[in-house]
Amino acid sequence: MAEDYRPTASWQLLRERARLLSALRRFFDQHGFLEVETPLLSADSVVDRHIDPVPVTLWSHPRDPQSGRSMWLQTSPEFHMKRLLACEAQPIYQVSRAFRGGEVGPLHNPEFTLVEWYRPHDTMREGMQLLSELTAELLNCGPAVIRTYRQAFRVAVGADPWTTSIPGFQLAAEARGLAVPLSMPRDDRDEWLNLLFGLLVQPRLGITHPEIICDFPATQAALARVRQAEFPVAERFELFLQGIELANGYHELLDADVLQERARLANCQRRADGKYTLPEENRLLPAMRAGLPPCTGVALGFDRLVMVATGAKQITDVIAFPVDRA
Repeated sequence: MAEDYRPTASWQLLRERARLLSALRRFFDQHGFLEVETPLLSADSVVDRHIDPVPVTLWSHPRDPQSGRSMWLQTSPEFHMKRLLACEAQPIYQVSRAFRGGEVGPLHNPEFTLVEWYRPHDTMREGMQLLSELTAELLNCGPAVIRTYRQAFRVAVGADPWTTSIPGFQLAAEARGLAVPLSMPRDDRDEWLNLLFGLLVQPRLGITHPEIICDFPATQAALARVRQAEFPVAERFELFLQGIELANGYHELLDADVLQERARLANCQRRADGKYTLPEENRLLPAMRAGLPPCTGVALGFDRLVMVATGAKQITDVIAFPVDRA
């Protein structure tokens, strides 16, 4: 207990973290991006089944700190940044603190550093290319290899994510001796996809070079567009290195009505999971209706990038004061 005042990261790693942050800002400056700052407190929040924002009561008087305006610590600066884009379409990026409740582990801290950027008129392919260039610049590695979710899933699981039945997923899990959480709904297809992807696909990704997985299941679109093909796919992509997810990107959804419907469905899932619901009305909706430009956006976990760059084994090695020493 007497040593709890010390940082968990060494000064050597903190200096390397600072160097990487400077290099990241230099990259975006050289590519014509404007650095912006947006609020950490907001009345709005991304509505996602698996992301739990931290609520805050903004009291009006210190004698009654339990009463006041309900707000959220941001899980991502996404809503605010898109509101900026709707007013002026130019490339923007932000280095921000983000907060997600209940996320503690080797790769998670409830408060973490998120780098997020948007470039108007980029296609998904252009967005993946920029992410690959940034990764190569910061980690001194080659370009990322791009594969579809379906391709990677077939190789690692031996089943097609689009056509295999839930009993087929169960058999694949049993054949590999996977422990299925008792709390997981056995009739939820997306939960089976998440389980098999997380345990069988992800650990094999980016082992020798960066790897970007794109074209996710349409049911996992979040705020990405859905492209109609043989099977509808979400224009979403994720970057992996050494089996660790570093970044998540979207060819951004532009339809406010679709976003509102996705939020409603996500809240239905949250209620079924026994969680609190999140606001479905927000200031992003009128901004989208006013005219969000076509764009690609990416969120990069900076702490994880520092881990990969330095060979650190857990996130506490690269941040000064994790939640248990905050």
